[in-house]
Amino acid sequence: MATIQPFSALRPPQQLASQVASRPYDVLNSEEARTEAEDNPFSFLHVTKSEIDLPSDIDIYSQQVYDKAKSNLHQFIGRGILYKEEKPCYYIYQLVMHGKSQTGLVCVSSVEDYFNNVIKKHEFTRPEKEKDRIDHMLTTEAQTGNVFLAYRDIEEVNMIVSSWKLQHQPVYNFTAADGVQHAVWVINDNETINNISELFASKVHCTYIADGHHRAASAARVSKAMSESKDAKYFLTTIFPASELAILDYNRLVKDLNGLSTEKFLAQLQDDFYITLSTEAFKPSQLHEFGLYINKQWYILTARKGTWNDDPVGVLDVTILSENILHKILNIKDQRTDKRIDFVGGIRGLKELERRVNSGEMKLAFSFYPVTIGQLFAIADSGKVMPPKSTWFEPKLRDGLLTHVI
Repeated sequence: MATIQPFSALRPPQQLASQVASRPYDVLNSEEARTEAEDNPFSFLHVTKSEIDLPSDIDIYSQQVYDKAKSNLHQFIGRGILYKEEKPCYYIYQLVMHGKSQTGLVCVSSVEDYFNNVIKKHEFTRPEKEKDRIDHMLTTEAQTGNVFLAYRDIEEVNMIVSSWKLQHQPVYNFTAADGVQHAVWVINDNETINNISELFASKVHCTYIADGHHRAASAARVSKAMSESKDAKYFLTTIFPASELAILDYNRLVKDLNGLSTEKFLAQLQDDFYITLSTEAFKPSQLHEFGLYINKQWYILTARKGTWNDDPVGVLDVTILSENILHKILNIKDQRTDKRIDFVGGIRGLKELERRVNSGEMKLAFSFYPVTIGQLFAIADSGKVMPPKSTWFEPKLRDGLLTHVI
């Protein structure tokens, strides 16, 4: 069963929340972060991307960068930009994008659950990305990045969260520059806190990492390095019931046709796909359907029977495309390392695929039907992993609103 706890968040006063809140560290490069925080001394990017306050040629993985993050965090606390909650609390985090609301519970989850697979994974992690967050956590003694978890709905938990939102005012409620509304409520009533903890301990058999595999793996390793710290035995998570979640498509771009002409490439595709011309940009509306954009023309690809199997990973559209096009025709064997392929989250839209192909940067693009939350659960339950870049979750939780001190 899932073990979660309330915690005393390090958080900004209400009037500074919108200025402190920043996009997650891993969706921005250093230059983008530098630009975004340029006129905002309160931005939490000064903590999560602290290289922005150092010379531009610095190695972003140097200890100097992590020391600067620690210094900036302490300055934020000293100047009252952040303060620590008086008592351990749960928090409700609601995001609204394009009129759709998603609400999760912010808590700390047991590292032991991570090791025991009560917290289930569906992706491999890369050691260099883990080390970056490990060094950041060990130096700052804080978990600044949230791990996004999902679980199968528990009606009693849903009712507690809904009731609290109706009966209390949020401590933060603002709309960010990208149009996403962020609202946070503090659950500080002991009886309610205990009810939530007991419901998870008795009814939630497991949770699933939706986004944040590297942050979770890093927190687990930090807990061993900081074995004397009770707080390090837990890590910062926001847990969403499955009914609240939407997974977006994660589309592909490829630089060349592996020496083939367009005609030969399309001819080879016909072995495994039915091909239909499309008069407009094509966004698949069902599984095993793909859009292909090449030479300023969209095509609809429908996978033929036999291109997938009933294995939880084998049935995925990303697997069908990987096996029958990327591997078989284009000779792209490892999507994590091959420089000929790139990935575009569905939030960017099909116009971004067209733009990059039309510019000549890329030769062709594929649009996908999103992985479903049920597929994600099935793969994690089976102990298998998805191909890289299979899921894109949007909107993203903001860093800086709720930090876990370890």
